[in-house]
Amino acid sequence: MSQRNPFGEASLEYAATAERPQGRGAVWTGRIISGFVVLFMLFDNITKITMNPYVVKASASLGYPVATIPVIGTILLACVVLYIVPRTSIMGAVLLTGYLGGAVASNPRISTPLFSYILFPIYFGILIWAGLYLRSRKVREFLSLRSVTK
Repeated sequence: MSQRNPFGEASLEYAATAERPQGRGAVWTGRIISGFVVLFMLFDNITKITMNPYVVKASASLGYPVATIPVIGTILLACVVLYIVPRTSIMGAVLLTGYLGGAVASNPRISTPLFSYILFPIYFGILIWAGLYLRSRKVREFLSLRSVTK
């Protein structure tokens, strides 16, 4: 089925490039994915701020001084808050990606397993951006693989 372009001509090319509204299902899927990411990150934040013994031991094994753990948790909380707020969600996603990049860089130093430790932050980074892509029109427009001429 073809749509008519502004000049009144039927064109399959115009139908392919016309902007389609995002479906409610996709938006809600993005919100659910983002909610899952936020809950996990808040759990990570709480364990860092409360100085959970397991987190202290794991951070020390990565070479981080114990005094930096609550600071890292506070930085994580700030990034999560930016990600939650729609107006600053892109900035939050960029900062969370950087935060997770630090986790990726820290793990190979102590020879942790590839798929369960080193790549885990990358999986979460994909979820961060997938959730944002599905719930944010601006991100979809920016990351669009097709060119839309108006």
